[in-house]
Amino acid sequence: MFRNFIRISMIAGALAGAALPALAAQLNGDARAVIPYDIQQLVAVDYRAMQESGTAMQLRDRVMPPDLKQFEEALRKSGLNDNHDVDSLAFALYRLPNSIDQLETIGIAQGQFPIDDLMANFRKQRVKAALVRTNRVYPMGKTGMVLCFIDASTMVFGSSTAVKQALDVRDGMSPSMLTNGPMMDEMRTVDTEPLWSILDQKGTQTMMRGVLGEAGSVADYESVRKRLLGSWYAMSFQHGVRFDLAISTGDTFAAATISSLLNAAVLYRKVSGSETEKAALADTDISSNSGKLTVHFAASDAEFNSLLKSSLFQSMVR
Repeated sequence: MFRNFIRISMIAGALAGAALPALAAQLNGDARAVIPYDIQQLVAVDYRAMQESGTAMQLRDRVMPPDLKQFEEALRKSGLNDNHDVDSLAFALYRLPNSIDQLETIGIAQGQFPIDDLMANFRKQRVKAALVRTNRVYPMGKTGMVLCFIDASTMVFGSSTAVKQALDVRDGMSPSMLTNGPMMDEMRTVDTEPLWSILDQKGTQTMMRGVLGEAGSVADYESVRKRLLGSWYAMSFQHGVRFDLAISTGDTFAAATISSLLNAAVLYRKVSGSETEKAALADTDISSNSGKLTVHFAASDAEFNSLLKSSLFQSMVR
């Protein structure tokens, strides 16, 4: 599940490349109000004009998972023009109630939706809504997903379970992310960017274990794993490719240790990787200061297009 969510994050990065000029992928109040409290990761992206960027489209084509392809197809069959009606997309990966390891994903689309036309299309296709209290939930073709319009500019979609839980949150029957102080603080740090993501402690720990891979020292990582408190990143394709990641730790020692482990992973890849991978890693800067670790990557469109074909990239999104 988490690796699939990384793929969604990469797609979100591809979509961010369409923002010309860069627009903030901010969530409106109605969108925030449907996100469950116990989220592990949230990704938001400006979706408009995504086909304007050749680099973005190459990335999108390489990493788009089947479930997101099904969503886009279902949108079109429902009567929506995903390239015109959808302004932004967000995906929240959250834990199911009373569970530590069971995860679910809810999608949120924002835009100017032609509700009357969509309802007419549903009636024409004899699509019947299911009621969750006063909320009308519609099936999205044969994808197994459903959708519900919160208002004329906000739509939630996903499995029946996920959409019902999102509506429970919106209707005040379950706690929302609005009361999750640490995640709200992270969001305020990055939500002025065209693409951004925030992760909680568990999500950050899982991400770092995957990033370090075989190059990481298990003993060193375990010594600081519990001190990883959260992380956030932003990605832009406006002038080449830019990626900035910040990880909050419990103290300066933990940040320095993770920085050393990441630099060791980079060194490992510089030795074992291709020339393209080595060039990409040369453009990566890792540092720590006052309990926070930062990673910065920048490359030209040509350099990033070459990286898309490398084994390093394939191992990240497989």
